[in-house]
Amino acid sequence: MILIANSEAWPGFEKSVELLQQNAHGIDAMVAGITEVEREVKVRSVGYGGWPNMLGKMELDAGVMDGTTRDVGAVGAVPDTLAVAALAREVMRRLPHVMLTGDGARRFATEIGFPLDDVLFDDSKRVWWQRLEKELSSEQLSAFPDIALAPLSRAITDPERVRDTTVFLSKDMAGGIHAATSTSGWAWKYPGRLGDSPIAGAGFYADSRYGAAACTHTGEMTIRCGTARSIVLALRFGYSLREAVDMAIDDLAELDTGFLAGVVVHAIDAAGNHDVASFRCPGEIKYWFWEPQLSKPELRIARQYDPRPTTQRGNA
Repeated sequence: MILIANSEAWPGFEKSVELLQQNAHGIDAMVAGITEVEREVKVRSVGYGGWPNMLGKMELDAGVMDGTTRDVGAVGAVPDTLAVAALAREVMRRLPHVMLTGDGARRFATEIGFPLDDVLFDDSKRVWWQRLEKELSSEQLSAFPDIALAPLSRAITDPERVRDTTVFLSKDMAGGIHAATSTSGWAWKYPGRLGDSPIAGAGFYADSRYGAAACTHTGEMTIRCGTARSIVLALRFGYSLREAVDMAIDDLAELDTGFLAGVVVHAIDAAGNHDVASFRCPGEIKYWFWEPQLSKPELRIARQYDPRPTTQRGNA
């Protein structure tokens, strides 16, 4: 067995470990842990502690993938719902669809008994409004929200304030390799924006035959490159885990248009190896790691991606 998650996973990582030790399915173990993260106000990138969109509304995203069946459940831009990872799991279990968004996702949540949640933390609301006051003219503030938001998207949208999803990857006792994610997305994003977190192949992907990967930070980039799927596909083609991760980051490094910033890649393979690599992210990036040989989970430091010369790419 193995479990890795990014540093924001601290409120629920040990719960996931405990459930894996009890022979829980990997998705159930990870969703139980993520649910604790979603409730924790000190985690400012997920659930209740996250940040609203430009209109001051919380829109939460999540995804799960069963690597043995390759079934996926995902939800995006969900209002009034904290437990979006659990909701994504129910999409996978109950519907013929892969993803629900917005009011449709909330309708489904109500149908299956999820409560309406208060998802906007008072401090997040206060900081959101202060940012609007800084960026908007008095005339715009008076007319808000009936103003054009698109011209403000680069000035107000703040991917630096919230730099993370929470991502979990596991191999359970049955040998299944699975992935789960949850996020509140960019602070002050344009309403309806989805990053990579609910998109299978971009923000997460799992295949029990080969491995799994998940990404945090700049989802717009990993959507464009299909980063998580690229890593698992490279494993299928016989590359080592380190080679697969570096090849996917090489692809990100070649982007030269659109919004460009940092990405952190988390990955495991079927042999029990793991790799966490930081690309263009300042400072130390940490992640949680556990395997049965450890007495308790460890907080480790991700490696910094070391770009290879162009002549070596494709010849790993």
